[in-house]
Amino acid sequence: MYRVALNTAISFFRKEKRKPARLSLSDASLQIPDRPYDYEYEEKIRFLKQAIEQLTKIERAIMMLYLEDKEYAEIAETIGITQNYVRVKMNRIRNKLKKILTKQ
Repeated sequence: MYRVALNTAISFFRKEKRKPARLSLSDASLQIPDRPYDYEYEEKIRFLKQAIEQLTKIERAIMMLYLEDKEYAEIAETIGITQNYVRVKMNRIRNKLKKILTKQ
């Protein structure tokens, strides 16, 4: 009887060892900050998306890469233009977007 109990206990501990550790979730870990929905921010994002849609394909591509935090060198390599021309295009795109957004 002793040997059966011992082997059962050993088997149990071996199985538990293979299982990933379980952590219980406390109330503190489930706390999600309650942020109010910012309608003004969402409205600005919607206007910006509409303005970007009015750009040409190349301008839209440059702007989307810029919004993805790509550097000018990476944008130039992706688009196939020089880095200086990317800077020039970005200035023109910004001015164009300002004009579009001030109309709305």
